[in-house]
Amino acid sequence: MPGPIVVTPSIVIPENELSWRFSRSSGPGGQGVNTTDSRVELTYDLAGSTVFPPALHARALDRLASRLVNGTITVTASEFRAQLRNREAAETRLAGLLRAAIAPPPKKRRPTKPSKGAVEHRLTNKKHRADLKRLRRSID
Repeated sequence: MPGPIVVTPSIVIPENELSWRFSRSSGPGGQGVNTTDSRVELTYDLAGSTVFPPALHARALDRLASRLVNGTITVTASEFRAQLRNREAAETRLAGLLRAAIAPPPKKRRPTKPSKGAVEHRLTNKKHRADLKRLRRSID
């Protein structure tokens, strides 16, 4: 049976906030694909959830805005033949998405300038290449 999803050690999504749907898969499995419901859809109501602290909740809603439909996020898995493995894949995918969504933003890049020595070195090399090319030209 599906259990809670661990996003981080302090954030665990309880089972009752998850909604599972199963359907026939188009993936591998031969004739079994036509008879078993191995494709998994995992739906999680992010907007209505109280699992995340307010700051992380707002960050997740903002970052996942393009994937949300009425505040819910849906993850599908159909790459395996067994429904259980597809369930595990969907859980892993959802946890990864949420982990990435609540991650702190990267530090701002501080613009830097090349050092005086680096500029000098580049110009010296440039002049040397130009002189080489000038000497290769034929004199007409």
